[in-house]
Amino acid sequence: MQKTFRIIDEDGIHARPATALVNTANKFKDTESFAEANGKKVTLKSILGVLSLGLEQGDTLTLISEGPSENDALSALSEVMINEGLGELNE
Repeated sequence: MQKTFRIIDEDGIHARPATALVNTANKFKDTESFAEANGKKVTLKSILGVLSLGLEQGDTLTLISEGPSENDALSALSEVMINEGLGELNE
């Protein structure tokens, strides 16, 4: 399962929101979650991986979850993106 967002935060995805995404992904032990942007795919369970994407305002980010709890994981990650004002669904 996946959802794509357009980054709207003027600071992009920096340490604080990256930490929120990583903490959320790590709650789902049985499910792998990834972030994909600019042709690069990283695990959402690593803050360095997320920061290495260098996401800035206007960039597109795809969140991907695979595993038994993929629905719940993707919903929780989407909530972080929207509630933290990081991105909006890019449908």
